[in-house]
Amino acid sequence: MRIAIDAMGGDFGPQPIVEGVVKALEEKDFTAYLVGDEKQIKPLIPNKLLDKVRFINSEDFIRMDESATEALKRKESTIYKSIELLRNKEVDAVVSAGHSGATMSLATLRIGRIKGIRRPAIITFMPTIKKQYAFLLDAGANVDCDAHNLYQFGLMGEVYAKVVLNKDDVKLGLLSNGEEESKGNTVTKEAFGMLKESFPNFVGNVEGGDIFKGEVDVIITDGFIGNIVLKTSEGAADVISKLIKEEIKNSGLLQKIGALLLKPVFKGLKKAIDYAEYGGAPLLGINGCVIIAHGKSNSKAIKNAIFQAIRYVENDVTNRIKESLKVH
Repeated sequence: MRIAIDAMGGDFGPQPIVEGVVKALEEKDFTAYLVGDEKQIKPLIPNKLLDKVRFINSEDFIRMDESATEALKRKESTIYKSIELLRNKEVDAVVSAGHSGATMSLATLRIGRIKGIRRPAIITFMPTIKKQYAFLLDAGANVDCDAHNLYQFGLMGEVYAKVVLNKDDVKLGLLSNGEEESKGNTVTKEAFGMLKESFPNFVGNVEGGDIFKGEVDVIITDGFIGNIVLKTSEGAADVISKLIKEEIKNSGLLQKIGALLLKPVFKGLKKAIDYAEYGGAPLLGINGCVIIAHGKSNSKAIKNAIFQAIRYVENDVTNRIKESLKVH
């Protein structure tokens, strides 16, 4: 297994990214292709792991405030070189915590879409009360979608959820403003009919609150709404966590003792809503494995993003999507 990692693109520079690679190498057997400034990243690799690392030198990287179109011109940048490694089949997957727009643009244009897939989609993990993830897509790759795009998101989401959840009876739902079939806009109403006809496990429309109940495994929406749902959920989780801490801080002795006893509960809650636990969001529909990690990723998130890439490749997700297209 050969995985290219954009070592420079994250918000905090190469250190947490390389630390995550080191942690992953200590747990899994793969070869890491670190793309970045070799002078900065090589000293961060322990000598005992150097035989598992290849260095692709690149001092240029796409900064978060730059336009995604810049990536197409910057052939010496870390993300361009990473994507080219995958395009040329020198690696099996790419992991990047860098500019997500640049990563998506290059992956789509340089690697290309799976034949038959009109648009790639970002699939992301949402915590549920059943202590397993639900999958939301698209989480930001496509602002404007038609019904066929939503239908194909369902197809790709079903394939990926089967792999991650290790079950065949994956339930799909279409995000809408009400459960009734009559609810939604023109696009979602048309997509509803297409999904209902093709997927026996399509449960119909679901509302925002249903995402976290765990009754539906795959929630389908366009990238505009999906990204808002994702960012709102992250913001709400952060605020609730801070409110709980503030309440404990201002409470009396008995309440503080109670909070201490509940510490394992709080720890479990934090784990459930922490994006570092799953690491990255696969870009489905690309003719290869590209994992987009959070710009603020710490070493744990990068390690888990690499594990996502390994699972994706081991389970041959790209070809499984191709096979699913034939069925549907």
